[in-house]
Amino acid sequence: MWSLMAALGSYLNMRKSDKKMENQLSVVLTEVCNSALKEFTGFQWLTHLVNYDNFPKSLKVVFVFDTNANLSTFIASNNSIDLSKLVQRKLFKIDINLKDMTKHVAYDTEENCEKNHNGKWSERLV
Repeated sequence: MWSLMAALGSYLNMRKSDKKMENQLSVVLTEVCNSALKEFTGFQWLTHLVNYDNFPKSLKVVFVFDTNANLSTFIASNNSIDLSKLVQRKLFKIDINLKDMTKHVAYDTEENCEKNHNGKWSERLV
């Protein structure tokens, strides 16, 4: 609950332009998430991290899979390239042009979070 309150507090203190961009990011990343849920075995959810004082350089999209095995299969099949291209296309639609998506995409698993952070994503994503 604390992390939710901290996130809400951060959102309330954002500049108006940052809130607008955050809302646009949420819309396009939700579209990416819905596509990934249908297409990739084991994909569970995604989130993004950003420091708006260094935007868009600081943007990081984290894709979360259920198990390490499903993530390994996903990466071995080169699906990460297609998913990165999808993110890049969606971001371009809201005027965010990132040339090297590999610097802005990360992958993780529920399995690793449970093992290393007792399932506390707020601690893992810091």
